[in-house]
Amino acid sequence: MRIVTRPDFDGIVCAVLLFEALDIKHPVIWVEPNHVQNGLVDIQNEDIIANLPYDERCALWFDHHYTNQIDTPFKGAFKDAPSAAGIIFAYYKHRLQRDYSELVQAADKIDSADLTLDEVLHPENYPYVLLSLTVSNDDQPDEPYWNKLVELFRKYDIGQVLKDPEVKLHCQSVVAQNDRYVDFVKKHTILNQNVSITDLRALDKTPGGNRFLVYSLFPDTVANMRIRYEDKNKETIVVNVGHSIFNPNCNVNVGLMLADFEGGGHRGAGSTRFHVSKADEYIPEMINILLKNENNEI
Repeated sequence: MRIVTRPDFDGIVCAVLLFEALDIKHPVIWVEPNHVQNGLVDIQNEDIIANLPYDERCALWFDHHYTNQIDTPFKGAFKDAPSAAGIIFAYYKHRLQRDYSELVQAADKIDSADLTLDEVLHPENYPYVLLSLTVSNDDQPDEPYWNKLVELFRKYDIGQVLKDPEVKLHCQSVVAQNDRYVDFVKKHTILNQNVSITDLRALDKTPGGNRFLVYSLFPDTVANMRIRYEDKNKETIVVNVGHSIFNPNCNVNVGLMLADFEGGGHRGAGSTRFHVSKADEYIPEMINILLKNENNEI
């Protein structure tokens, strides 16, 4: 039995809860949604998939992404909810020995981007927000760190977790990165009417930083598109799209839109990965949809 989840804060909390609720001995398999969609993950018949698209080979599935809904019967739980962790918490609450309600509430808040301007500008003052920003797969995968966070949260509260020397270093790095990231975002973002487009493909290395900062820097926009290469080979492009969390006037269901471009997600945010050869076709089409700002759920 293995946990298969994605490397973000919600995925971390999903893994914590599943380890605590079930007798799991194997390490977490960390993957991106697109890898599951494209059949690139060797899912086994005892695997538990969380916070990712469904695969019929798994034993249990837990998710909350709009575009991942299925009509076929399955074991587990799906719900349109702030986080996948919250769904797992409700499903296995009777088996948990510790009270994880605060951790799950943090996952709900962060994964649904229910953040204030001060939390975005000064994450160092908000422990869960700060720690969540240390979990990223933008540049170099850091599975040992993700696994460590899972182990720490199984034993300690947020205060103790932040005292861990490695976690402390990651948090310090995030604060320093955010100061530099503002300059990167300003330099590499263009405004197209009410949409901001942050294109980082010109950089040899994708800078780390708070993905929500762009909404504070361009408050009149209703959505942001962030474009980067997945790795140094520059064969795969990653596009993240999100509604502004401070200007809630985007009518496009982002997850539904991205499902037509090999991705998916929530109504307010999502991502896709595709071969670089498709960029000249996909990216302008996505921008055009966001500029029209029409409800695409009809």
